[in-house]
Amino acid sequence: MLKKRAFVSLTALAIALSTVSTPFIPYSTQVVAAAESVPVFKDRSEIPDAFKWKLEHIYASVKDWEKDVNKVEELAKAFTKHQGKLGQSVDSLKKALDDYSEMMRLNDKAYVYANMALDVNSSNSELQDLADRAEKMYTLVSEKTAWVKPEIVAIPEDKMKTLLNAKELAPYKMMLEDQLRTKQHSLSKEIEEILAKSMPLGSSPTNIYGMLSKDVRFPKIKDENGKEVQLTRANFVSYMESKDQRVRKEAFQAYYKALTDFQDTFAQTLAAKVKADNYYASVRNYDSALEASLTPNNIPTKVYDELIKTVNDNLPLMHRYISLKKKMLGVPELHMYDIYVPIVPSDDKYIPYEEGKKIVIDGLKAMGDDYVKTLADGMESGWVDVYSTDDKRNGAYQWGAYDTHPYVLLNYQGTLDDVFTIAHEMGHAMQSYYTNKNQPYITSDYPTFTAEVASTMNETLLFKSMYAQAKTKEEKMYLLNHYLENFRSTLFRQTQFAEFERVIHEKEQAGESLNAEAIKKIYLDINKKYYGKDMVSDEEIAMEWARVSHFFNYKYYVYQYSTSFAASQALAKQVMDEGEAAVERIQKNFLEAGNSAPPIEVLKAAGVDMSTSKPIEQAMEIFEETLNELEKLVNEK
Repeated sequence: MLKKRAFVSLTALAIALSTVSTPFIPYSTQVVAAAESVPVFKDRSEIPDAFKWKLEHIYASVKDWEKDVNKVEELAKAFTKHQGKLGQSVDSLKKALDDYSEMMRLNDKAYVYANMALDVNSSNSELQDLADRAEKMYTLVSEKTAWVKPEIVAIPEDKMKTLLNAKELAPYKMMLEDQLRTKQHSLSKEIEEILAKSMPLGSSPTNIYGMLSKDVRFPKIKDENGKEVQLTRANFVSYMESKDQRVRKEAFQAYYKALTDFQDTFAQTLAAKVKADNYYASVRNYDSALEASLTPNNIPTKVYDELIKTVNDNLPLMHRYISLKKKMLGVPELHMYDIYVPIVPSDDKYIPYEEGKKIVIDGLKAMGDDYVKTLADGMESGWVDVYSTDDKRNGAYQWGAYDTHPYVLLNYQGTLDDVFTIAHEMGHAMQSYYTNKNQPYITSDYPTFTAEVASTMNETLLFKSMYAQAKTKEEKMYLLNHYLENFRSTLFRQTQFAEFERVIHEKEQAGESLNAEAIKKIYLDINKKYYGKDMVSDEEIAMEWARVSHFFNYKYYVYQYSTSFAASQALAKQVMDEGEAAVERIQKNFLEAGNSAPPIEVLKAAGVDMSTSKPIEQAMEIFEETLNELEKLVNEK
């Protein structure tokens, strides 16, 4: 989703534009089995309107969009009239921030429209032009507002205290406090302007990675029937989930061989990204890139460190789960290419989209009538873009702007994981809906730290509902394993990524070389630690970092998948245990809160304290209970 950050930088914008999707990897054996039933559309015009989002709810025509783009650019140029006046009086600061809000609300709306239009029709040259124009608009806004933060933090302390206590500025208090909290890391107006202009250079590794990833060509392999097929980035995971170990191994080795052929280029690109992160942190007088990343979001660095420590303390549980996978697969050695194959057979039944919607709606009834009705109505009112075409963006995300309803992009294939993806993305949509409905624009931007909580809470509630209705041992085992995989691929795996990210930043900061061999060794050693002695950490897995786009696109982002997952488990448990009281507390104090308070405080008010390791430990207890239940069913005769 687009984050409406106050005085947004291009780096923050890049983070905001990430696809927010379920962090676990789908069981594509289901995809293969269901594919024959999935509607196939060569062109977007073939898709019935009922399955397409309605961007006309934002702008009736491109001409209307162009009017707003022109207006944003005019407002950006005129905004400099406030320069040098922010600290003069309550009235002068309020006028500037009101103008800023007006400009950014239009900016967000125009930017979202152009990019979402392109995402579902990426080969359209006219839409490419729109997206380019939107990018230039956003760059202009960033440049014309680069002076604001330095001027705010330069206001004398006694004067700022008066401004913060003025009731006229109450809507902006949280934003002003955010600026002041990083006061010691703010620079002069001239340097801030230079840094704003340098951001495209700092994002070059991200752009290079995107092009390099597209340039890597993968070989052909033989599928289960011995037929030669083309291996691609898109179908790699489906072959990793093949029931034929020969296919899994061949796909695994071929894929990582192709990446290894470019290992030096990937390594130099990642090293450049890490150097840029550390450079910008150093320029702003932070002790580390970790501190530079977490401090603006009001997250103590101890949260990051405690996450890694607590997960490391509980790795024996992960190793026990891996041992169970090895036992259930019946293999003498468990390899990394065996990790995604389902250990519990499913019926591979195709789930039509309408049925998938109903499963989600029924599965979220615990969230109350208002929540479920709003969600169901949204899915019928142009919020969701359902089916794939060749030039539609992969994956799934939720996006939107303050003055639009939420939008959800899917690539629905009729698998159970696709149903969980609906629940996940609609969790994002509902948080955006409630936040925008209850917060003024300037505090409607809920931070990344809380952005994955509502979505994963929805997934957990859906699992609980489906498990309660499961009638057979096989259904229960399948759902339990699905839930355990969420833990493995989110709480454990994303923390593994977070630990790797911390190590490479620390080593670069210490002056150590991040060449390909050094990065591969770091990654392989961490991988071995996380998976334990029952997993063969094949040498190819040392290149896995090259396919994790988050390392190249953002800094210190992935840990939030883990913390959000832990928080969501706690909140889902409260909903199940307390019912309406918990739902009311969560909706009021979390879903409606946006950025009206620090994210740690928002979650604490909702019922979970992420300033301690307790939620991580509680999540581990749930993981162990679930593992116990699956082991019990496995051992039943």
